[in-house]
Amino acid sequence: MTALPTTAFIDPTGDNHDEIKALLSQVTTLLLEEMSQAMARSPLPDPLPLSQLQQQAQIPHHSVPFAQLLEQVRSHIRHSMNAAHPGYIGHMDSIPTTLSIVGDLLVAALNNNMLSVEMSPVFSRLEPLVMQQLAAQFGWGKGAGGVMVSGGSLANLQALTVARNLHFNALEKGIVGLARQPVFFVSEVAHTSMQKAAMMMGLGSQAAIAVRTNANSQMDLDDLTAKLAQAKTANQQPFALVATAGTTVTGNIDPIAEMSAIAHAHRLWFHVDAAYGGALVFSPAHRHLLSGIHQADSITFNPQKWLYVTKTCATVLFKNFDTLKHHFRIVAPYMSDDSQWANLGELTVQGTRHPDILKLWLSLQHIGIAGYADIIRHNYALTDQFVSAVLARPFLQLASKPQMNLVCFRLAPPQLDDAQLDDAQWDDLNRQLQQFLLLATPLAKDKPLSEKQPIPVFLSLPIYKGQRWLKAVLLNPYTSAEIITQLFNQIDSFVANSFH
Repeated sequence: MTALPTTAFIDPTGDNHDEIKALLSQVTTLLLEEMSQAMARSPLPDPLPLSQLQQQAQIPHHSVPFAQLLEQVRSHIRHSMNAAHPGYIGHMDSIPTTLSIVGDLLVAALNNNMLSVEMSPVFSRLEPLVMQQLAAQFGWGKGAGGVMVSGGSLANLQALTVARNLHFNALEKGIVGLARQPVFFVSEVAHTSMQKAAMMMGLGSQAAIAVRTNANSQMDLDDLTAKLAQAKTANQQPFALVATAGTTVTGNIDPIAEMSAIAHAHRLWFHVDAAYGGALVFSPAHRHLLSGIHQADSITFNPQKWLYVTKTCATVLFKNFDTLKHHFRIVAPYMSDDSQWANLGELTVQGTRHPDILKLWLSLQHIGIAGYADIIRHNYALTDQFVSAVLARPFLQLASKPQMNLVCFRLAPPQLDDAQLDDAQWDDLNRQLQQFLLLATPLAKDKPLSEKQPIPVFLSLPIYKGQRWLKAVLLNPYTSAEIITQLFNQIDSFVANSFH
């Protein structure tokens, strides 16, 4: 054991208490130094040189001194995507709540396994209780509940698997030999996890039938009706309909209530992918945008997005929790039974799972519904400012009418029509603008923000309807009206220098 460093583990007898305390103190100092100075780094730093990473990846024969490791970690932080920066507004990632960071640290130390109640006695009970509370926020009753999973893709997979198993009695017998091909319906701009789910369920990715959308990226109900009729003539068996509450590129919401009525009329399982938009139930002023969601059979909701909980933190909720038990559960004989509480490893795709519930619970307790409502109100105020700025500039074009805090737009100067630039050139023009916005100088430590000193801003560049668009996600609580003003001043400067 002499090769082991004295701080390799936290000694349960307390013999290395002081050494561990000193080590953790250095880590906390590093965390605070780097995170509280995030404005001094670019939102999108240069990547760590590959040669340096390759050298660090080597497994050493003897222990590397902690001080050396800490400096390497500092380098990793400074070369990582800087989501804490208020100018990082390109993706659905943001600064995490303080207590979700604390929660991750604590459960990592406990190392409990969410496989069973016996292996995680507190968190296996806390999770279903909090899931019932979340389900209630979506308008469901006492019979509702859910489980936590590692990401929205797994949540969508699990919901659709339950739907398939229920519709075709497939839990034990599967779907081999069915006379008609099982299919389900999704928006053409739905998340790609829908196609993955179809593939992983043995249906093939084409079983996720894409329905056209309107100018605001919402499902076209006439096309849905047509696709349902086509499925019957094509010897297909529809079993589910999926609405999206917060499309990835434009943040739009499908007509949930109307789709629910169609699903009910055709006896389809109705699932709502509200991975992002589900947070609107915490805002009294905006929850009406999810009208009808209480009629869903299942909902995907990711607190790791608009509730700011550290990754991973995702949930799949069921209006009737017993449906999950009856049409998904695989009993594990090696786990002890509890008469009152389910072993969550029997009810999820994953067996072993991190106790993500603590950081979610801590964040909800610390911020509360009123706190989240305040943040969402701030996000919408910035969105209104952003959209007004786009509409005030004839050289900018909106992709759709925003319903949430996402704005998808692009540079499209009227003096450059389609006859002069092909799609690739239009894409390159917007890519140049994206890079230009990142060139501003990061804010120096302790230097006040002013309109005369623009900060770097990161906008992502997704493909939408075959072309590259700029996307802003106004999520960070520290992104201010002043930063938005600076951003559009920079856009004006780019246009003035490029076309005049």
